[in-house]
Amino acid sequence: MPDLLTNDALAEVLADLDGWSLVEDGTAIEAEFSFKGFNAAFGFMTRVALAAERQNHHPEWSNVYNRVTIRWTTHSEGGVTELDVKLARACSRFAAGG
Repeated sequence: MPDLLTNDALAEVLADLDGWSLVEDGTAIEAEFSFKGFNAAFGFMTRVALAAERQNHHPEWSNVYNRVTIRWTTHSEGGVTELDVKLARACSRFAAGG
């Protein structure tokens, strides 16, 4: 299992991850993405699901019409690991059309 990020490492990562923030209890990172409509949001979720499955690491998320909220945490470690950051970066890339 990946190691938890230190507070300093997490602060550095979040400074570089536009739109992502640490949740109140400090155990996860979260972002909300908006799309033109439901089909675009669902397409984004499909790309994230495939990436998550490849890593065997799955998000907590919700979808309401054109909005998707995603939270990454490593439950077994009790917080945020590099794997969460890797997948958060993938989410941002997918949302930007990359």
